[in-house]
Amino acid sequence: MFIQTESTPNPATLKFLPGKEVLVEGTADFRDADSAAVASPLAGRLFEIPGVTGVFFGYDFITVTKDGPDWQHLKPAILGAIMEHFMSGAPVMTKAGPAAETSQTGEFYDKADEELVITIKELLDTRVRPAVAQDGGDITFRGFENGTVFLHMKGACAGCPSSTATLKHGIQNLLRHFVPEVQQVEQVS
Repeated sequence: MFIQTESTPNPATLKFLPGKEVLVEGTADFRDADSAAVASPLAGRLFEIPGVTGVFFGYDFITVTKDGPDWQHLKPAILGAIMEHFMSGAPVMTKAGPAAETSQTGEFYDKADEELVITIKELLDTRVRPAVAQDGGDITFRGFENGTVFLHMKGACAGCPSSTATLKHGIQNLLRHFVPEVQQVEQVS
């Protein structure tokens, strides 16, 4: 098994490509060892590595966020854990753990804005999310209120130094262009 790695715009996060499907549907974002151990044998195994502070699963990639040690010290242990997991045949997610997140989780908007929200979601799904996934993250729609679009950033995007620029200059300009009712974009956790 050959696992590729790619850097992300977030220097604290590295993207791992195992050459296999990781999650067929949705994404999963883990920010603590306890929730990871319950929901995912792979995430639990990664959190056992000292310095790992976040694990994110996309369709065909895993991003790992660190705090402290250099990547040169962490990378071999992470590669080993990923390889051991996939060679064991164990599932990525357990049935007992929380389900993978979907874009429908915890949304808020006025029903009168439903057509605008559909357009915003379509733009996010077709223009924004594929680009963000290449950087090892994901952005999901959370709400629309008084001209403000609320988005949740996950994986490499969470805590990335360039995430504010991505939101304000990239996504906000794109949405304003196609949906004039959008005045601004804000990040929510």
